[in-house]
Amino acid sequence: MTISHHSSAPEVLLPTDKELVLKVIPMPADCNANGDIFGGWVMAQVDLAGAVLPARHTQGRQVTVAVNQFIFKQPVRVGDILSFFASVTRIGRTSVTVQVEVYAEQFRTQGKYVKVTEASLTYVAVDDTGKPREIPPAS
Repeated sequence: MTISHHSSAPEVLLPTDKELVLKVIPMPADCNANGDIFGGWVMAQVDLAGAVLPARHTQGRQVTVAVNQFIFKQPVRVGDILSFFASVTRIGRTSVTVQVEVYAEQFRTQGKYVKVTEASLTYVAVDDTGKPREIPPAS
């Protein structure tokens, strides 16, 4: 069974190896004339979701330094409930790389998910002057 407006995508199960870090519902102000949500809006939400797990490691100010990969798999529609799942894929001396997967479910038929976006982003821990700083050792 598929979600009607995501008809070309099969229903999928949510990942069990990633953490749910954000849920959001896009509104009409976030869409183009066709009723699809702007890609830039989705990218901004992915950046917010992607920053959650690195913050646990950087323990302070951090900035997005790279969008390593960003794939739009299906359009997002007004009223979809978006679930953002993230996992840390690399921890360096000053940076943390995260994989984010976004799943959509229709508001009226909740519980049926379609993967709509996936991305890889890198965040760098910075000091008060904006210079990279070392990530504190894990405690």
